[in-house]
Amino acid sequence: MELEFHEDMAFLARIRSSLPGLHRAERKLGTFLLDFPGDLASYDAQELARLSGVSKATVSRFVRRIGFANYETARRAAREERQSGSRHFLAHAENVPQESQLATSMQEEVQNIAWTFEQIDATDLEALADKITNARKVWIAGYRISRSFAEYIYWQLVKVVPEAAIIPQAGESLGEHFAAMQPGDLVIWIALRRRMANTDLALDELQNLGVQIALITDDGNQIDNRAHWHFRCRIETSSPQFNHASVTSLCHQIVTRATLCAGLAGRTRLRRIDEINERLKEV
Repeated sequence: MELEFHEDMAFLARIRSSLPGLHRAERKLGTFLLDFPGDLASYDAQELARLSGVSKATVSRFVRRIGFANYETARRAAREERQSGSRHFLAHAENVPQESQLATSMQEEVQNIAWTFEQIDATDLEALADKITNARKVWIAGYRISRSFAEYIYWQLVKVVPEAAIIPQAGESLGEHFAAMQPGDLVIWIALRRRMANTDLALDELQNLGVQIALITDDGNQIDNRAHWHFRCRIETSSPQFNHASVTSLCHQIVTRATLCAGLAGRTRLRRIDEINERLKEV
């Protein structure tokens, strides 16, 4: 009996729901794709058949069994799901040879950083730095992996900017902080894959509050006009983990420029912090 699929059903979900009823060769292909779904997004039908050890005819039957008209339709669905941020789509059956993995990884980092900064106007970084140092308060937000970059920016900025906060803390809601925001504030919102479902609602609310927004995302997002500054970082990789070197580099540039922009006031604050820490034996 043929299964029916809702047109919005995800690519991997289709495979999982179909697997028990597939013929042996089709099940072999389905199991392979659950381990390496990125291979369908990356290769043509002949290459996928070779990698999975089935015939090209099996590939054609399989994509129809999971509800797609043809291979290209299934391939587009896999590519779209890859853009959602699932790490499952990063692994490939044909791995990079171990002896060249480090070189390949470094090359990917350089390419990601180069692409990221080619998209950035230096004047935008300077304008953001000026806003950071002159805002009434700087709020920094991020969930999941984005939280680590939010914390990095916060711990660097707090040395030169008196009023900075990372939100939300454990047990807090965004509303508690949004209610305290004023039009002169700045929100640095980091939303890398996979971004939280409330991201668009939060950006709408921030726009309504009249605060300025600096948005940091991966390159899978289109430019968001709700943000005064939108920096897109390429995180592509051939490994099972996204490569966030470009995000780290961007965060470093932001805090460095903000520190320089803070000038004498920033240097004075840094000196006072060091002096106090010395007296408290914290350095």
